[in-house]
Amino acid sequence: MAGVKTPERPVAAVAGSGVFVGYASLFGRRDGAGDIVLPGAFTASLRRRGAGDIRMLFQHDATEPVGTWLDIRETARGLYVRGRLDRNVQRGRELASLLESGGLDGLSIGFKTVKARRDATRAARLLTEIDLWEISLVTFPMLEGARVSAVKQAHVARAEALFRL
Repeated sequence: MAGVKTPERPVAAVAGSGVFVGYASLFGRRDGAGDIVLPGAFTASLRRRGAGDIRMLFQHDATEPVGTWLDIRETARGLYVRGRLDRNVQRGRELASLLESGGLDGLSIGFKTVKARRDATRAARLLTEIDLWEISLVTFPMLEGARVSAVKQAHVARAEALFRL
């Protein structure tokens, strides 16, 4: 319709491989539980586990593995992730469709706090070291901004530029 503006979606609606990228955590931002993750908090855990030993789940449910993480790393912004949904699993196909349509885009980390300190002025817990064990696709992330930012189109090579930092 002329004059009607469609809302922007945070996820590029593309078909294909089930590969997506985003940020599972953002540094220096307070989440709904009052936690603030600081740069370097994931370093030891990522060195110890690597992307292959961190599970991709749906809604933090250990009975719902939905894919694998291809790349997990800290950037200046936060915890960057690149993962692939398993399209051989029913839930993986469903989630791929929801990501592509914009119906789902939240990311959330599952972790154990190793080191933290209280910040009374911000009424927050500052997380300085985290033992990361899973990252989930979720409907409502605890940290606003922890979102999938793009879904990779399998047959368009120039889309590869979206997945490089």
